[in-house]
Amino acid sequence: MPIVLPGSASDAKWTLVCLCAEWCDTCRDYRRAFEQHAPLHADAVHVWLDIEDDSDWLGDIDLETLPTLLVLHGDRPMFFGPVLPYLDIVDRTLRALKDNGPTGDPVPDEFKHAVDRVIQELAET
Repeated sequence: MPIVLPGSASDAKWTLVCLCAEWCDTCRDYRRAFEQHAPLHADAVHVWLDIEDDSDWLGDIDLETLPTLLVLHGDRPMFFGPVLPYLDIVDRTLRALKDNGPTGDPVPDEFKHAVDRVIQELAET
């Protein structure tokens, strides 16, 4: 089951979904930082999705690079892609999206179905 991190405001307009895997050393280290990030940013719900354990949310997804970040504004994808495991990158990405919006379609065709499933699952929680 995906983890909605404590400190995340349920009425926030932004959602940060980190897609990772338990077997990934980088992801395990990054998870602690991502969890500490949530209470500092009440304007964004923080969700941790394990690409294997939470496959019911994602379907059959093949990510080559972890962690991968999905940023939503409401139910609109604003960013989808791999990120270096540093929270300042998450902060800069979110700030840029708030200021400028996405450039083009942020979700590659091969991941649209998985992103749509995540959006649907989030709406039902």
